[in-house]
Amino acid sequence: MGTRRKSRELVLQMLFQADMGKQGPDDVRRTFWNERGSIGDDVQGFAEDLFQVANDRSSDIDGLIESHADNWRMERMSAVDRNILRAAVAELMGFPATPRAVIINEALEIARKFSSPESVQFINGVLDSVGKDLEKAKTAS
Repeated sequence: MGTRRKSRELVLQMLFQADMGKQGPDDVRRTFWNERGSIGDDVQGFAEDLFQVANDRSSDIDGLIESHADNWRMERMSAVDRNILRAAVAELMGFPATPRAVIINEALEIARKFSSPESVQFINGVLDSVGKDLEKAKTAS
């Protein structure tokens, strides 16, 4: 498994811990990294950067997800799907040099591993729509 994929999986776990445990980012970081052995600076570094974007822009990220997930409120989505979406949208927003297709594909691979087959289609649709919207906004400015 590649470094970035491992980082993305760790971010999903961190966001899930924050979401389900109602923990702040600092508490998540402290407990999350203490429970893991050495995972490599590159893996941890990208995971930390992505987690930071997800937390700093959480209201924008959740708003985008809800506006593109027709008839779905965040609290109705499964916790895994909700946090896969959050991590991917954070990467779309915070790491524009990474191609949209790569970010979406990585999110789908993670969904295949941690969620249900139906969720993969849902996540694909939402991320494709969000990605197009962000790209439109980027070219308009």
